[in-house]
Amino acid sequence: MTYYSIDDLAMMTGLTTRTLRSYIKSGVLHGEKADGRWQFTDDDFGAFLNDTAARRAMRARRNALVSDFLADTAKAEDAACVILDFAVSDAEGERIARHFCDGVNRLGGVEFCYSRRRGMSRVILTGERERVAELVCGYARPADRKEETT
Repeated sequence: MTYYSIDDLAMMTGLTTRTLRSYIKSGVLHGEKADGRWQFTDDDFGAFLNDTAARRAMRARRNALVSDFLADTAKAEDAACVILDFAVSDAEGERIARHFCDGVNRLGGVEFCYSRRRGMSRVILTGERERVAELVCGYARPADRKEETT
């Protein structure tokens, strides 16, 4: 089972940990504390992604991420903004979220938002061009992985 930290959720949703703690307190976001740290299952995260108020806040953050990228016309280095839509099962959506979350944590220099709704997962990445490309190229769908081994 996949567990996400509150920092993982903040990175994927674009919301601050403070905002997420408010959602926990109000009962919108469910999780459990283990060793003094919040952890959330994929089901906890999925339910949160389907909450109307949370969806509005996350949509505003995703829109701001893309809008801010487009508005910055004086970038000091090569940059990329990529929006990826995947028509996948919830299980594959979980794998997608984990891949990009782990990759952003490992590489740094990339902002990341994730959403999942009705059989579709969306990933938005902005940041240093090479790091964004590495994350995108590093993801292989199950069908792609089968073709590579045959």
